[in-house]
Amino acid sequence: MKKLNTLFLLILIQFSYAQKNNSKIVVGVVVDQMCYDYLYRFQGKFSKNGFNKLMQKGTNCRNTNYNYVPTYTGPGHASIYTGTTPDNHGIVGNEWYDRNRREVVNCVTDKAYSSIGTSSKEGERSPKTLKTYTITDQLKMTYPSANVISLSIKDRSAILPGGHLSNGSYWFDYSTGKMITSNYFKKELPNWVNDFNATKKPDEALLKTWETYYPIESYTESGADDSPYEVLISTKNKPIFPYDLKELNINAKDYSLFSITPFANTFLTDFALEAIKNENLGTDSQTDFLCISYSTPDIVGHAFGPYSVEIEDTYIRLDQDIARLIQTLEAKFGKNGFTLFLTADHAVVPIPQSLIDQKLPGGYLFLEEKLSHLKKDVKAKFEFDLIEAEENQNIYLKRSLIDSLYLPKKAIETFIANEIRTWDGVKAVYTSEELENALSSNNWLEMVSKGYRFDRSGEVIFILEPGYLTKNEDKPSSHKGTSHGSAFNYDTHVPLIWYGNGIRKQEIFRPIEIIDIAPTLIHILNLQRSGAMTGNPIMEILNQN
Repeated sequence: MKKLNTLFLLILIQFSYAQKNNSKIVVGVVVDQMCYDYLYRFQGKFSKNGFNKLMQKGTNCRNTNYNYVPTYTGPGHASIYTGTTPDNHGIVGNEWYDRNRREVVNCVTDKAYSSIGTSSKEGERSPKTLKTYTITDQLKMTYPSANVISLSIKDRSAILPGGHLSNGSYWFDYSTGKMITSNYFKKELPNWVNDFNATKKPDEALLKTWETYYPIESYTESGADDSPYEVLISTKNKPIFPYDLKELNINAKDYSLFSITPFANTFLTDFALEAIKNENLGTDSQTDFLCISYSTPDIVGHAFGPYSVEIEDTYIRLDQDIARLIQTLEAKFGKNGFTLFLTADHAVVPIPQSLIDQKLPGGYLFLEEKLSHLKKDVKAKFEFDLIEAEENQNIYLKRSLIDSLYLPKKAIETFIANEIRTWDGVKAVYTSEELENALSSNNWLEMVSKGYRFDRSGEVIFILEPGYLTKNEDKPSSHKGTSHGSAFNYDTHVPLIWYGNGIRKQEIFRPIEIIDIAPTLIHILNLQRSGAMTGNPIMEILNQN
């Protein structure tokens, strides 16, 4: 009876949206490495028309989490737009070990295609490793006249959201400072992209100085500016403001300097606004889709951590860009002419060394030494070198060798798992057999299993204790900066806000999974559920009554 009632409610909602949905455009905004608490910790310094406007006038889903590991950029973007987890969509990491090629491969690198807009190899990309359809693919399959545009600084953050059928996916080429694409998507860059590249905005930015938006003494929401836990940029001897990019740019046109500043967020917003204008998005009866992913917060966050003045200023300035985007959408389409959602692909762990110094749980697992001993122990036990590679805390075995010698694969996996369990900082270890037969009663096992694929994952996967990261070497320089990828709340709890056509002012505190975004869009756009979608629609968004 409960299932029938739910089905009836969905039919009513679908009918309601068929009658009420007049969005000219759907805009998906993903902020790379955005912790949930940033919305509140920095709220007093945000403008009225950016994050605050979304929070105060839209639907704020305050208990949104990732339901799998690893929590990286590639899997995050794929999960948001497919509505399912890596075990189904196939993006099990930003990179993984390819047994056939015997090398680590990037999730979107594809040498079958060539660069458009640059002579570099940064355009040798495609979405072919994505094993199912995105919401944007489903829109294009159903309504071929729909225009789907996707853009980001990072290649994977532009390619995966736009899916297999996007009209244009564009990303930043660090060798030229231009937005480029692949001949998977385009035979040549549109004139408007060439015109945008001709403005050389990154070159202009490299002549600027990054200073705090407000007087630095007012940044009381963050730690000290001169922090021993932060990475030094270029020739700076202290990680402090101001950042004079002209002075730091010791190599001609070092665009990595550009991408670690808020100027890159503004650049991407400018590009998005040009896309809306020149691609004529939202100008006909068919709803279009614009995917925007801001990569710079992740680059800043890795270097300086979540409690740095740099990350606070980055979000204060990103707020200005979000406000500009909203203003443009409202001016062009009206409040009820568009639907926007904003979320993140993951959050981040506090810098482990700072946790150690504060006597909080956390630390480092120095993996290079541990792996060396593990390989020796495996060889001593089974007489052969059986470990082929390690990537993303996955241990890859030499499957063909094990099979040809008729070695006991299960016993080998169990031996390795038991060895890894003795390492300080390891919380849990799982074998391929456990992952393929995972039970939902074990939360950590279930999360790891949802990020596991037999063809792309290792035979043994381990996760660390809260606050821990892996490092190769125990050097002071390696104790600076931070990362992400775990199953813990500091990596999984992210913002999710909806705004625009038919979106009510409300806060939702019940648990919502990141894979619920695309199923919600299915009903907003009146589409068939796509591919391997496993998420559920957020009913509070869809019920407009």
